[in-house]
Amino acid sequence: MSSLLGPAEIRDLAELLGIQPTKKLGQNFVIDGNTVRRIVAASGVSKGETVVEVGPGLGSLTLGLLEAGASVVAVEIDRRLAAQLPLTVEQLQPGADLTVVTQDAMTVIELPGAPTALVANLPYNISVPVLLHFLEHFPGIDKAMVMVQAEVGQRIAAGPGSKIYGSPSVKAAWYGKWSTAGQVSRQVFWPVPNVDSILVRYARGELPGTEAERVATFALVDAAFQQRRKMLRQSLGVVLGDTAAASARLEAAGIAPTARGEELTMRDFLAITRA
Repeated sequence: MSSLLGPAEIRDLAELLGIQPTKKLGQNFVIDGNTVRRIVAASGVSKGETVVEVGPGLGSLTLGLLEAGASVVAVEIDRRLAAQLPLTVEQLQPGADLTVVTQDAMTVIELPGAPTALVANLPYNISVPVLLHFLEHFPGIDKAMVMVQAEVGQRIAAGPGSKIYGSPSVKAAWYGKWSTAGQVSRQVFWPVPNVDSILVRYARGELPGTEAERVATFALVDAAFQQRRKMLRQSLGVVLGDTAAASARLEAAGIAPTARGEELTMRDFLAITRA
């Protein structure tokens, strides 16, 4: 008997719980054990490490992490899924170290076991806010491997100057280094999604500034990308008072007032905050 879930077990569990996965909620369950093992291997999670998993669903990835010897803290908002997960784990991997936190991931500010890694298959509609929330509130998380919608993942990992570089790219860069780590076939999900998925890897870096500087910098980033076609002296004028004040601040930071948000690195935005 396999210690992971296959397509038949996933469908049986969904039927047992009366769950009809909907594309609207971004519920796509991974039904392929090889993909699960590939994600776990790519995550670099080692035996004895405590991992937080957001949105474990029916437990495909949870079982893969436990199989690798990790302790898993699973954050699940759906009470039916949260209640079933320990039963599934006990059946397939008795004695594995699982803790379930039944809560909305966006409101979690305390976790048992001090996790050092985040591994998750994130619903695409909330992936960026969830990632930023966990990085802000859990400085002990020093690495992550997440599966997200391909466009979202590419945006998070993008560098300045590209069309997809934006607010998520700059904010994510505050916490560390991001890179894409391979595509995932649509066929490994049930139901098969309408979008492609991608793996994104994160390694924590040293924080570039204080918490107050982060808040101020993120406000500048939001303003810059809300009107990304406008020059910074215009887009930042909203936050900094007016275009004259914004121009003066930009010049003090060594940045051309005629530049646009997509040309600036995270450290450029921090320099504007500090100027």
